Amino acid sequence: MSRRRLPFTHELATAALGALDFCIARGKKLLTLNVLLLAATWLASAGCSAPQVTLAEEPREYVATDYEVVLGRWTRTEHLVALSELDDLLTVTATFESWDFRWAYVVRYAQDYRLSVEQRRVLLEATLNETRNHHQFFVALYGNNRRWSELTKPTSAWIVRLIDDNGNETAPEEIVAIPRPGPIERTYFPYASVWRSVFRIKFPAATTNGPTIPRAAKRVGLRFAGAQGSEELHWDLN
Repeated sequence: MSRRRLPFTHELATAALGALDFCIARGKKLLTLNVLLLAATWLASAGCSAPQVTLAEEPREYVATDYEVVLGRWTRTEHLVALSELDDLLTVTATFESWDFRWAYVVRYAQDYRLSVEQRRVLLEATLNETRNHHQFFVALYGNNRRWSELTKPTSAWIVRLIDDNGNETAPEEIVAIPRPGPIERTYFPYASVWRSVFRIKFPAATTNGPTIPRAAKRVGLRFAGAQGSEELHWDLN
């Protein structure tokens, strides 16, 4: 079986995934695949690449309108396609909820919900502290069989690992399913929808072997692997 991984930028992924929702809702798998392949062809010709990101724990000066840009910086999409069978085996979109991302998220959330200065400070302090204990990802995926995409169920066709360019692999500490994405998920993670399986996946920041993302790492990623193949989403670090 011929398989091909198709990398997307955040903007292109948003457009393609919107078309994907339309097609899934109407059962048009062939049209879905054609949309993805067309978008991938355009991307290849444009020579786009994902931006580098930093895990540095430094103060940010974001305003609420910066959120969309920061979301795009920390979001990746990949497609595992069986070309010989015209089948989209797995589409994954994931946002790394890093220190940088969380700062922008809290700023946007605080404005939307009209939090006081003190409420915002407490929320920001709490969410930033979480990054010192865990690496968390917001993940939405679609496969040709929804039961196989349920990462918390025994029927799942995929296992997920946190990886880096030094060969380290870490299993999740916790996977929490979000069965019905609500206003918060749909607003702050627009690619989440009822047509995809949505999760928050949490990895330990350190194990007995040391940090799960060492300071020397130049790339970190999520690997989804199973009998049908594997695909990886990467964040290049600077």
